[in-house]
Amino acid sequence: MFKSKAQKATPQKQDNKQDFQKGKSKSTERNVIAKNSIFVGDITSDGDYRVDGTLEGTLKTNGRVIIGVDGFIKGTVESANADIEGKFSGQLIVAETLTIKATANVSGDLTIGKFSIEPGATLNATCAMNGASKELNKDHETKKHSEKTA
Repeated sequence: MFKSKAQKATPQKQDNKQDFQKGKSKSTERNVIAKNSIFVGDITSDGDYRVDGTLEGTLKTNGRVIIGVDGFIKGTVESANADIEGKFSGQLIVAETLTIKATANVSGDLTIGKFSIEPGATLNATCAMNGASKELNKDHETKKHSEKTA
């Protein structure tokens, strides 16, 4: 009786181990443009990026972009999330959350889902929030429908 239970427990442990291995293989990559490095060009990736050097061009990723205190990006960035501690100039499209730290200097055009900025940061940009425009459009459509029926 006890043997059958022990045998049933063993495959569950193996399944958990396989799930862990699957999760491990799906982990995101972390890419770094190191301090004192200059990269000119376009980058497309699924992994996270940390920029402590200089990037001039386009960076597209499904992960997080972090611009370190000494980092500078001039160009276009499209990402799921972004944290800026250094300098950014250009077009920034963040699907989820943009966090601007106190040491940051940001200029350009921002299109974001959510926004967080610390006191002391420099921001000189136009900003469009994805969620807000959807809500405004829904309110506007509701008013149109109510006007037609009245």
